Amino acid sequence: MQITPLPCLIDNYAYIINDNNSKTIGVVDPSEAGPVISFLKKNNLKLNYILNTHHHFDHIGGNAELKKLYKAKVIGFHGDKHRIPGIDITLKDNEKWNFGNSIVKILHIPGHTLGHICFFFEKEKLAFTGDTLFSLGCGRIFEGDHKQMLISLNKIKSLPKDTKIYCGHEYTYKNAEFCMKHDDKNLDLIKQFEKIKKLRLDNLPTVPTMLEDELKSNIFLRCDKNEVKIKLNMKNEEDFKVFTKVRDLKDAF
Repeated sequence: MQITPLPCLIDNYAYIINDNNSKTIGVVDPSEAGPVISFLKKNNLKLNYILNTHHHFDHIGGNAELKKLYKAKVIGFHGDKHRIPGIDITLKDNEKWNFGNSIVKILHIPGHTLGHICFFFEKEKLAFTGDTLFSLGCGRIFEGDHKQMLISLNKIKSLPKDTKIYCGHEYTYKNAEFCMKHDDKNLDLIKQFEKIKKLRLDNLPTVPTMLEDELKSNIFLRCDKNEVKIKLNMKNEEDFKVFTKVRDLKDAF
């Protein structure tokens, strides 16, 4: 299984999934068709599936053109079938779907949008988290609420620690700066930030990231940790209140 991040628009990623064994090709969240078509032509590949994590334009903008050109099937959340263009296959929370020889579990993770999902490739331990979990960050809350987002992040936290996280945007450097401001004694975060600086200096993607590293360094996944609560002057506060505070601080950052 080969995963190739394709930079799109200003800071989006689409992901080409190439299952060499079954010769199945998919793309996750094509915000625009051009970069996807260029990659497929260059590598002499034909697109079978378009996987959408949510309905925002910068994740589905290439659907129509790609579907028309390749007759690819569009996959998305059943609750968003009215908002995802060209949708063919609708999936529900905890439903499993076959991508070639791989089993993909659907996790409904609302908060950023009400119909947001994660595609989790169980055997390969790959999670496409869209705009819910970013490297060292989490998505803005547009349609859902803070409680939904925290529950969604906790769902992702429960995946195997060696899961690779493929998120929707290259926001990592800015996210790291925010984490450092509020969790500056975190040695794992400091080490992670040094890696990120080098990658961005060379104009390389910071994705995928490992869930284990996110659990150690991403403040949005650490709202249950005493050191974070103390730093925010919220000792003994419930996790939900701490998460709400952190998300609000990030909105103003």
